[in-house]
Amino acid sequence: MFKTYEEALEWIHGRLVMGMKPGLKRMEWMMKRLGHPERRFKSIHVAGTNGKGSTVTYLREMLEAAGQVVGTFTSPYITTFNERISVNGEPISNEEILRLANLVYPLVMELEETSLGGPSEFEVVNTMMFIYFGEGHADVVLIEVGLGGLVDSTNVVTPVVSAITTIGFDHMHILGGTISEIAEQKAGIIKPGIPVVVGNVDSEALKVIGKVAEENASPLLCFNKDYFISKWKTLPTWGETFTFEDDFICLRQVVLSMLGKHQVENAALALEVLRVYSHETGLAIGHEQMLRGLKAAFWPGRLEKINEDPLIILDGAHNEPAMNRLVETLKNDFEQQEIYVLFAALGDKAVDKMLGQLQVLPNVHLILTSFDYPRAASANQLTTNLTGNYDVEEVWQEGLVKTVNEMDSNSVLIITGSLYFISEVRHYFLDETNN
Repeated sequence: MFKTYEEALEWIHGRLVMGMKPGLKRMEWMMKRLGHPERRFKSIHVAGTNGKGSTVTYLREMLEAAGQVVGTFTSPYITTFNERISVNGEPISNEEILRLANLVYPLVMELEETSLGGPSEFEVVNTMMFIYFGEGHADVVLIEVGLGGLVDSTNVVTPVVSAITTIGFDHMHILGGTISEIAEQKAGIIKPGIPVVVGNVDSEALKVIGKVAEENASPLLCFNKDYFISKWKTLPTWGETFTFEDDFICLRQVVLSMLGKHQVENAALALEVLRVYSHETGLAIGHEQMLRGLKAAFWPGRLEKINEDPLIILDGAHNEPAMNRLVETLKNDFEQQEIYVLFAALGDKAVDKMLGQLQVLPNVHLILTSFDYPRAASANQLTTNLTGNYDVEEVWQEGLVKTVNEMDSNSVLIITGSLYFISEVRHYFLDETNN
């Protein structure tokens, strides 16, 4: 058993990244032994290639505005490990992590002696989360899928409503090499008779999701079919505004504090999910509470303005679809400015395609770098098969200083790539601000 938070964290991080055998059998075994804590609270289950974190944040803020105590389970963390399990946006304490780890530890030791094998780090943290919220610490829990959906360890939960944000190419070595295969994995969160709300996905993915929903007799609500956005425009200060409408409600002049059309789509998805959740549970929530919650929503590392002068923005565009959204925003909002991009990524990502999207922009200066993480690609590795103009700075701090010195008052620096990279850079800026 563990005596300190640090010991517990070391044990958790020491678990296998993935379980020895794919599937939900280890999670089902642990849930059964614990008396099924995953059945003791209301939940909303969110899957998708990108947009999960933002959608969860929009939902949390709106539910909080309605007086709900809202639990969240998200990954990866940006600031502290504890934030993966949070209540009303506040990470649980070190003492709670220690207590939960000690509750799970003997179970893990017992499971390791079975034919199923020991659980992964993600399965351990999932189990801790289910225990915690099964104790009654929240009115509703928003659960973000870790990877895929069908065999993701969160998929032992039966939610009030499911949501699928986007479908795109990421983790193909696990989820499959086609949109249809990836969509089938994401659609795995659909449960019999449970409504599912789908974001802006293409027809190929929607066909797969629709088939799974039909097989499960699950009501399906789709973007631009059952709910709509209109009158979208970027605000001159920072953020977006739009009108949301479905068959039941119409919200005009919705204001977001987060930037990008994809955030408008995430917010619209969250609104439709909330409308369904309210209908299913009888929760009363007014338009003013929805508007207030959406405006208050903030998600670190997603087009986050971290410095004003010079303008420096962090964005975790960690895969090809996310990079496509970032490039779309750069075209829309920064077309007249010189854009410097400091980029670092993990070695298993499709960096050629991601960087190719950036290099198409005529006003982008690309700087390739690396960071302190075991799976991070070196700056030189990022240059493999890369053509065009770019600079290489192996140490990102040196690249940052050099770039800032080159920028003028009309320039913007985008720091992007791996979410682990964004987390490291964010720590750096916040420490600098606090000192």
